[in-house]
Amino acid sequence: MSTSRHPVALRLEQQVGSATKLLATVMALPLVDGIFPALVVAGVLGSATGVVETGILIFGGSATAAVILAEMDGSRREMAASILLIGAVIIPIAAVEAALAPTLQGLLDLPVFERFAGLVILTVAAKTASSEVGEYLPSPGVIIGLGLVASFDPSGFALRTSTEYVVNGTAAAAVGVGFALSIALLSPHLRGRVDIDRFRFGSAVALGVLALPILLGPFDLMQTDAPIALAVLAVTTLFAYDPNSDGVAGAADSDAPGDDAPDDGESVDGADASDADPTDGGEEPAESPSDPPLDAPPEGPSPIVDDDVAVLANGGEGRETDDDPDPFTDDDSRAPWL
Repeated sequence: MSTSRHPVALRLEQQVGSATKLLATVMALPLVDGIFPALVVAGVLGSATGVVETGILIFGGSATAAVILAEMDGSRREMAASILLIGAVIIPIAAVEAALAPTLQGLLDLPVFERFAGLVILTVAAKTASSEVGEYLPSPGVIIGLGLVASFDPSGFALRTSTEYVVNGTAAAAVGVGFALSIALLSPHLRGRVDIDRFRFGSAVALGVLALPILLGPFDLMQTDAPIALAVLAVTTLFAYDPNSDGVAGAADSDAPGDDAPDDGESVDGADASDADPTDGGEEPAESPSDPPLDAPPEGPSPIVDDDVAVLANGGEGRETDDDPDPFTDDDSRAPWL
């Protein structure tokens, strides 16, 4: 990308055109590759904390922030309208997938599938943190597919739904849209003050923390409702934000040359450019004439004429005084050719 070079958004940017389409793809990706249904089936959205963490980290996250701050143009009203339009599509789809979660649970061995759900989150975190590491990891869809095969158990199949799943899934998608909307409304203040790459790495750590309770469930470790992932994300936001920065306007001003900086061809410290070193302009300096040999005849008028002309130019003053040596004396320093 033009600013953050976010690995996830950069990969999608090569396939999608405009910034609005790119943002829609980033926010709808959890619904397409199966991350969101896997989290619903794994029971991550069973609490209010899980709903908020899923909404911010899965539907929102660093990729969404990077696209809004680095790629989207226009006024805040235009960006907010685009995000609301995207939310009008994402929220109903999330509600439908959450409604099908109880039926999917009847076809799966949940303890096995939950481990794959945790691996999916870790994979997304690794891809978010480093694009080089992400090249060697399988896509989340592949991991979800392997989890479905490994945990498939049709003995408990039954068509059923749950209002709780629908409400929690819809709320998670709404939280993600609200996160994107808040970034868009604050974008004039956040641009140039938020280190997106630092926020991206912190978001990856928060995703890893979100996956640990799922992966460590059999060992009864980190089984708590405390919003640890949100705490990590809050610390990340604190470290990524620089309130002393001048923002986009300050960054543009810093790139402009200062008034006190000398330009090429201008005088330095009040001196003309002709007084500068002639080698700065790429021209070779003219060779200075060498001193004449001692036995060479004098060129031009004699020193006597030069002295008389100098005296007349000074209004008759400056003629030799008693302390001045006689110019007609045989002094080697005054007449080196004699």
